[in-house]
Amino acid sequence: MQKISSGIKSLDALIDSLHVGDNVVWEVEAGTLYHPAFIYNFIKQSFVDAQKTIYVSFNRSPQSIIGKTDNFLNDEYFVLIDCFTSGKGKNDSTFLKFYDNPQKLKIIKIDNPQNIEQFTNALNAIQDSLPPGARYVIDSLTGMQDLWGSEDDTYRFFTYMCPRLYDLDTVAYWILEKDAHSQKFKANLRHITQVVLDLYKRRDRLYMKALKIDGREEREAFKPHQYEISENGVTFSVPRKEPFGAIGSRLKDIRMKLGMSQKELAEKVDLTPSFLSQLESNQISPSLSSFMQICNALGVKPSQILDSKQQDVFPWLVKREDVFSQPSAIEDGIKVYAITTNGKLSANIVIFPPGTSLNRHFLYGTTREFIHVLKGKLSVTVEGREKELTAGDSIYFKEALPLKWINKGGDEAELLVII
Repeated sequence: MQKISSGIKSLDALIDSLHVGDNVVWEVEAGTLYHPAFIYNFIKQSFVDAQKTIYVSFNRSPQSIIGKTDNFLNDEYFVLIDCFTSGKGKNDSTFLKFYDNPQKLKIIKIDNPQNIEQFTNALNAIQDSLPPGARYVIDSLTGMQDLWGSEDDTYRFFTYMCPRLYDLDTVAYWILEKDAHSQKFKANLRHITQVVLDLYKRRDRLYMKALKIDGREEREAFKPHQYEISENGVTFSVPRKEPFGAIGSRLKDIRMKLGMSQKELAEKVDLTPSFLSQLESNQISPSLSSFMQICNALGVKPSQILDSKQQDVFPWLVKREDVFSQPSAIEDGIKVYAITTNGKLSANIVIFPPGTSLNRHFLYGTTREFIHVLKGKLSVTVEGREKELTAGDSIYFKEALPLKWINKGGDEAELLVII
């Protein structure tokens, strides 16, 4: 099997590199900085390997993509397929102005990305014009689903395109916002694809673990690994113990003492045997509700399973000093502090210093957001229209996201952002 680099040596060591033919699904949480950490390094490595990168954008405008990658883009090896401008961008004049100026970069705007057949034909035509080995980044399966309005249509496209890309001897990255999709949809994708990597946050720390890696014998990647981003790149380290550390092994011991099979336990708690197998081998952690159901089915108290030194005595309480101990992201002077990213909810505090101006949204890869201004005064520009916001104001975004933020007051502005 031919191997290529992901552009990150420590990641290559964990997953035994990328294998030609791999479709890699990244299941991400907001704030995991997956673009600068993993996507950009993959693109840079493609340039080093003198291979074309086809970047398919549903969630980000060409201006935004070029603005973040201009310092390393190679016009010869990069092709951008723009499904945003006439998709989520709704052909707004703000986005269309980009095409008034000639670009050295090859950009193909899909005029009607809502039409699945038109988009598929355009992508196939590009693939057929390239020699084997091109690399692909599909920036958002979630944005694709939002545009097409159906998990079924998105799944059908994936089941068609995934084996096609495999046969083209390429490597493709697919980005998926994990909390925006049903468990069934994610399970179906995992069944088809070759690699699934999970990115998530716990307080101020970023973690990655593999959910699936075909063709590799190494199992270390299935354990959570903390990663950090610096000027020197991305590095992985052994993470601190998570709240649900090694309870899988303890649950397995109790189940076996009871003479209960995985299948029997799965039927009692309405989970799959595959899920229990991964849990008992400490590859995954259960949700609180799943953990409680399993304990009840085994007839044990949760306290018997949890470490006696477990610090999370009050899982419903988040202290301010814990939230503000360290920002989860710092870009353009704006600080983003994670309150929680558990379950289907992500909550953050975002702080704008006085006079801060940002010509994009402060979060990537989100679909629906509720934002409440806790203090300060800002202006926000959405779909070309500017609006003043003061403490107590709230806004809710379903599709269109802000194009610009400005802190117009003399004081720090603080936002509560719920995704």
